[in-house]
Amino acid sequence: MQETLHLLNNRRSVRAFEDRAIEPEVLTLLKETTLRAPTAGNMALYSIVEVQDPSKKEQLARICDEQSMIEKAPLVWVFLADMQKWVNYFHESGAVERADEAGLAAYRKPGLGDLHLCMQDAIIAAQNAVVGAEALGIGSCYIGDVIENFEQLRSLLDLRQYTIPACMLIFGYPKGKGPVKLTPRCPQDAVFMTDRYEEPHIEQLERAYELHEEDRRRSRSLPYENTGTLADYYYLRKHTSAFMEEMNRSTSVMFDWWCNG
Repeated sequence: MQETLHLLNNRRSVRAFEDRAIEPEVLTLLKETTLRAPTAGNMALYSIVEVQDPSKKEQLARICDEQSMIEKAPLVWVFLADMQKWVNYFHESGAVERADEAGLAAYRKPGLGDLHLCMQDAIIAAQNAVVGAEALGIGSCYIGDVIENFEQLRSLLDLRQYTIPACMLIFGYPKGKGPVKLTPRCPQDAVFMTDRYEEPHIEQLERAYELHEEDRRRSRSLPYENTGTLADYYYLRKHTSAFMEEMNRSTSVMFDWWCNG
């Protein structure tokens, strides 16, 4: 138990990898661990595209804000929220026709509730993969930018209507072997609430992100010549950024395509 907690509490994102392939037997173990993730109704409402083609990896890196580490990573997995497999299964197995003839159910198209469940399945599986990789000595990093430029990604991976990206992971053996520097996290009482949502305001928020702000100030990465706050940093760098504007546009296209085709 202590080994598991140590692994979880010391995991960090890895963005630089050795020029070394993940061995087939290790990759098989990683896939098995990923597939043991909890899944709604045991339906496995997700699929994983392993991007191997160097040309596609290069295009994927470009789509995701020119992050060359994607192209260089030994293993790249795009996790898809996937209801398409079940839509096909329902129709091609005759389940839709039999239910209709028996007067038991009329066919409905997948909606946002289905999408939510599929997203949960995909992201839970991704986190299983992260933990499994860590146990195998393999580093990993989530790439949130896979949500951007949906139309290009849809074309690159030949996605169907009810398959949209939930997240992406890159894997490899870590290049650096030095001591692990962990980024700060919020204290427990800043995240855990009892029985109801407790809306935080400035005093609670400053306390919740105090260590984050100190870390940024030490690295002199806060705005306004390092006199700004963590709120300034994320407001300028994330919330009002061009890439967040693109993520929101792209996500709107994804959800509209899912619901309306």
